[in-house]
Amino acid sequence: MTGKQIVLDALLRKPTPRVPWVPFAGVHAGLLTGADAITMLQDEEQIVNALLAVKRLYTPDGLPVLFDLQLEAEILGCELKWSADTPPSVRTHPLAEELVIPTKRIAKTDGRMGLALSVMRRVKAEIGEDTALFGLICGPFTLASHLRGNELFMDMYDEPDLVQDLLAYCADTALDIAQYYLEAGCDVIAVVDPLVSQISSDHFDEFLRAPYTRIFDKIRAFASTSAFFVCGDATRNIEGMCKTRPDAVFVDENVDLPAAKHICNAHGVAIGGNLPLTTVMLHGSQQDNMKTTLDLLDAIADKTGFVLAPGCDMPYGVPIENAIAAALTAREPDTARQMLSNYVTASDDTQVDLPDYQNLSKPLIEVFSLDSASCAACTYMMNAAEEAGKRFLNQIDVVEYKFTKKENIRRCRQMGVEKLPSLYINGKLAFSSLIPSPAQLDSAINNALDELKGLST
Repeated sequence: MTGKQIVLDALLRKPTPRVPWVPFAGVHAGLLTGADAITMLQDEEQIVNALLAVKRLYTPDGLPVLFDLQLEAEILGCELKWSADTPPSVRTHPLAEELVIPTKRIAKTDGRMGLALSVMRRVKAEIGEDTALFGLICGPFTLASHLRGNELFMDMYDEPDLVQDLLAYCADTALDIAQYYLEAGCDVIAVVDPLVSQISSDHFDEFLRAPYTRIFDKIRAFASTSAFFVCGDATRNIEGMCKTRPDAVFVDENVDLPAAKHICNAHGVAIGGNLPLTTVMLHGSQQDNMKTTLDLLDAIADKTGFVLAPGCDMPYGVPIENAIAAALTAREPDTARQMLSNYVTASDDTQVDLPDYQNLSKPLIEVFSLDSASCAACTYMMNAAEEAGKRFLNQIDVVEYKFTKKENIRRCRQMGVEKLPSLYINGKLAFSSLIPSPAQLDSAINNALDELKGLST
């Protein structure tokens, strides 16, 4: 049985001879061939060569062809900020000033769409017989956020009908892209919506259940397989996601995978995930990656409908040997157990000095993120903090701690940060994996200002 068939069977909750392995090597694939992230998302030859290198080195059963949630947004008028070691982030929002429902339908030749389709066709011809190719689409809520910006979160309260219209448009866009990707040879359509983790279950049911059900029903009508990707602490929305009828749900390390699998099982939905991206894959050792992979496999008692994968798009700088270690363990767990007989976890002796929160001269806003340059949810949490900084001028300080740095991993542990992204005010958790509206954040900052005034008097 080919790896491709193992993936497709697992996504349809059929028995498989082993757990399939799908490394999400997006811009990280460029590391294997010496291409930076900018080149990896704009140069067809480099993308194809890098994906073939992933196939050789990481022996995947399935593989995402292009992991860029900004491709559609760029075509629809968003300006992007490019980086050498992360996917681009959205810099401007064409609907920021006025929420007007767009009418443009993305064509196959628009922007980088032609590039993506050409890469898919070429990779399909090279490795498509034995590797399941995932076509990744920006989900409706994240695309709506790219177009509207942070105002979308307040719009859900003030303009719910317009938000639903915008999400319907974004769902139509997703279905157009899905059809293009299927025609180009993709085996699985994965709708990636990291910002789903940043809204309540009530808002999910009100705004996203209908468009997502329509998307997955249509993909099924195309005789294809679907997946719903989410990042961050999406625990409260796992059941809602399942009710939209995807074939599978993929989650990151913020979600308790065995508990989420139990929910997915009840709805007949497969699940994938969730090797930690930074603490293990980026900063761990080969042994750490093998041990974590084994622990994850062992935690899933019923492996029917389970796909082993990183929690999301792998950071660019993940050491090649770490990804190889995870791949080896996924394919040969018994061999890995023997190799780990003398495993000892490396100690973390990094020292971090925390601010003196009791003696601050003005409120301190701390955003703990995976990386606001590459994680959509983190981008909008950081944007919320920066916009507050503009509204309050010199009355507050704003800082971001990216989890991609070792010292910030230690800082998160010392602070007791459990979910990313999170926003702290004066050392106290204010918003955890929920992006605040401007009014909500302003209220919390005003309370902090009042506390400081009270202390000064």
